Amino acid sequence: MSHPPARPPTTPDQPLLWDIFCHVVDNLGDVGVLWRLSAALAARGHQVRLWIDDASALAWMAPGALAGNWPGVRVLAWTDAAHASVCSTLRCADVWIEGFGCDLPSGFVAHFANRVHTEDRVARPVWINLEYLSAQAYVERNHGLPSPVLRGAAQGWTKYFFYPGFTAGSGGLIRNAVADAATGGDDSIEASAQPVRQVSLFCYEPEALPALLTSLAHEGRPTRLLVAHGRATQAVRGVLARGDVSAPGNLQVQYLPTLSQPQFDALLGSCDLNMVRGEDSLVQALWAGKPFVWQAYPQSDAAHRAKLDALLDWLQADSVVRDVHRAWNGFCQPADIAHWDATLADRHGRWARQLTDARQRLLLQDDLPSRLLKLVSENR
Repeated sequence: MSHPPARPPTTPDQPLLWDIFCHVVDNLGDVGVLWRLSAALAARGHQVRLWIDDASALAWMAPGALAGNWPGVRVLAWTDAAHASVCSTLRCADVWIEGFGCDLPSGFVAHFANRVHTEDRVARPVWINLEYLSAQAYVERNHGLPSPVLRGAAQGWTKYFFYPGFTAGSGGLIRNAVADAATGGDDSIEASAQPVRQVSLFCYEPEALPALLTSLAHEGRPTRLLVAHGRATQAVRGVLARGDVSAPGNLQVQYLPTLSQPQFDALLGSCDLNMVRGEDSLVQALWAGKPFVWQAYPQSDAAHRAKLDALLDWLQADSVVRDVHRAWNGFCQPADIAHWDATLADRHGRWARQLTDARQRLLLQDDLPSRLLKLVSENR
């Protein structure tokens, strides 16, 4: 078996070819994060092949991507990666990324492993397992660790774990470089001319949703609730149809269409309070710098409780903010939280300062693409 040829060290500005694989579980989360990564690498001059098993969300999330009109990113069907007739037309990438631990198609690995072993000019790609975002302690312990490939055509190769996170010892976060791009015309979210508080709602189906809507409806200040397309819209309509909110009061509900990523980022920046869910919108809420309440992806064994607590610890959230997050994530009843209404209405000053401090801490660190490039450079 021949050894892969040596390559010169990679510099942060040296263009590379990346294969990024996305197996869709939640098409707003998996696709959202991996598209942002692909676009961020392309913006730095790299070439990306994004292999995905369900690219439908990109039609509105990243208009033009499916038609091949996004410079530096090529969207390919996951199923094509298993065909030798397709792989034989492609150059071997410098980097392979398994998005959130998905296994690469065996035919794809076998084809390029054979080329590495038999062709002198083809070098072994750096193989990275990109994991989920968390503030838990295991992130720093496991980030960057090697894992040997024990079977298959690439036996003897090495994968590297890459954990996004909030600290210098983690993989960092993808920065929002386009939050201000969606301005004017159809790309903007029209602001109310009245002194109305704007609240965005992007959620799953929290048990506390009726309590949130009731609180907003009965506060003295009018609220315009901007509800994201999809599950959030279905959840709100269900609550209102059941009559769980007795009277709309000062609450105005607006159901939004699907938004591109720049439009969604602009929405978060325009609101006074953002109710966000999952991974991508949490990060964008942090960059928006506005008060937010986060709903972690619900897990049947309540493993998301530890994930939530770790984030709140890193944010240095006070007891009131922690209580509201516990209620929003189903770990207690909203009626048991004495400060539920107060947090939504009047606690923004302190919570906003805490989030500003957290955002500044993040800005002092390298972003995720920079740390990813460093890992690649060290292992080529």
